[in-house]
Amino acid sequence: MEAACKGAALHGGHTVGFLPGRDRAAGNPFLTITLPTGLGELRNGLVVGSADAVIAVGGSWGTLSEISLAMRTGKPTFVLGGWKVDTNAQAAGASSPREVSSAEEAVDGVFAMLGI
Repeated sequence: MEAACKGAALHGGHTVGFLPGRDRAAGNPFLTITLPTGLGELRNGLVVGSADAVIAVGGSWGTLSEISLAMRTGKPTFVLGGWKVDTNAQAAGASSPREVSSAEEAVDGVFAMLGI
């Protein structure tokens, strides 16, 4: 997450961090807004719920839960170097994640879907 925040900050973007714990200082130095939630892994719902699109990088269990929540709520989802989700999107009422090969491809995909 720090690398994503750093990239956004270096390009004039703003970043918001929903932290799992209560310690604001646990956030990375590239966060514009730091929100300690005290919710642990439940914060993933806040992350996905407040996003227009999701870019998932890597493959921890938390990442899988974010992909699942994004698909379930119909958020455009891009996966870079992580989970391969096999789904019947129509039957599940979810959107399918799009596998990408670079961060640039993911960001370009998000911008294209959002008309930015």
